[in-house]
Amino acid sequence: MTMLYDVLIAPFVEFEFMRRALVGMFALSLGSAPVGVFLMLRRMSLMGDAMAHAILPGAAIGFLVAGLDLYAMTIGGIVAGVAVAVAAGLVSRTTQLKEDASFAAFFLVSLALGVLIISLRGSNVDLLHVLFGNVLALDNATLFLLASFASISLVALALLWRPLVLECVDPNFLRSVSRAGTPTHLAFLALVVVNLVAGFHALGTLLAVGMMMVPAAAARFWAQDLTRMTIVAIVVAILSGVVGLLVSYHAGAPSGPAIILVAGIIYVVSLAIGPVGGLKRRLVPGRHLEA
Repeated sequence: MTMLYDVLIAPFVEFEFMRRALVGMFALSLGSAPVGVFLMLRRMSLMGDAMAHAILPGAAIGFLVAGLDLYAMTIGGIVAGVAVAVAAGLVSRTTQLKEDASFAAFFLVSLALGVLIISLRGSNVDLLHVLFGNVLALDNATLFLLASFASISLVALALLWRPLVLECVDPNFLRSVSRAGTPTHLAFLALVVVNLVAGFHALGTLLAVGMMMVPAAAARFWAQDLTRMTIVAIVVAILSGVVGLLVSYHAGAPSGPAIILVAGIIYVVSLAIGPVGGLKRRLVPGRHLEA
């Protein structure tokens, strides 16, 4: 028992930075994982990665103006993310270029521009902080921001749940019976940006999308019902955060990559043994008509 306490509980009891990191990961899990489920069901997973890179120029401009200021980088990231989402949508609707291709072009340009801006003003340490974050260095202001974004995301998802589900199943039907299609899509893109900006402050721009998409992908192998899938995604995200922080503490590994790596391991296990489309289910099918 003493050994289990030392390994699993003592780091969070003895060190305040571990408790702050744990609270931050809870907030990210509650906000990002449900959004990731909808991104996955709408076949927009790679768009999440593109949006994560798209916020970098705005955050870099905020850094250029005010240094590593929380609110300047947050506002800059949100503005840049929304601008890229709108621009990519306009390009896809006014030209022959598909939305995924326009997002890919914008995210590559955004990534290069953001890195260039930070490199001109800051040091390599600043660049690493922006790209990979530092979940072990969260302060009160950042925790409040993460909690606020998670709360906004949960309330917005509760209000938009039905039209979001309809848009996942049959967007043409939603447009035929309601005018909520376009506002719902835009509101959902705003939620993606908000959660990516929250993830950016803890995990950096390169790993922020990991807490959004990897738990959602793992949850797909454990549930077919959307509500259950969302709950499983949140649980996977929280478990990844807790175990990743412990791995980081005991092994001396970087916290952000450790968290995403744990989520990746859970995804591989889910892929292998998950009851909904997992490899075990496909290779060893049940009896005829068996649930």
